[in-house]
Amino acid sequence: MSMKIATVQLWVHDQDAALEFWTKKVGFQVTSDVTVPEMGNFRWLAVGPVSQPDVSICLMALPGQPIMDDKTQEQVLDVVGKGFAGSVFLTTEDVDGDYARLVAQGVEFVDKPEDRLYGRDCGFRDPSGNHVRLTQLNPDFPS
Repeated sequence: MSMKIATVQLWVHDQDAALEFWTKKVGFQVTSDVTVPEMGNFRWLAVGPVSQPDVSICLMALPGQPIMDDKTQEQVLDVVGKGFAGSVFLTTEDVDGDYARLVAQGVEFVDKPEDRLYGRDCGFRDPSGNHVRLTQLNPDFPS
């Protein structure tokens, strides 16, 4: 099979705030930033780790009418803000070092690095509320 994961999506409240967070604080690079006037100025904004140029996270603004009515949009934003619309799982070779670097950049963590069965792990949320886990995997734990 030749399929690969190229892009995953996170709903965001504000694409510019999400862009600043993921690039300036987390250290990802912009992989795509295209606005399409013919589609109501739809903006395809994606970021990804410098070490993985073929993988990205699309920072997707919630669509309005006719795709999503106001009530549904409000419900989705509420769920995102609570951290239940999706998670991103990042791995690292130095969770404590990356934790310290991200804290220094102003990233607010929901928990500090802690040893777990599968590795050393911590979590933070982006400005929209999306949950992000940062893990240094235990090499002895089955994947």
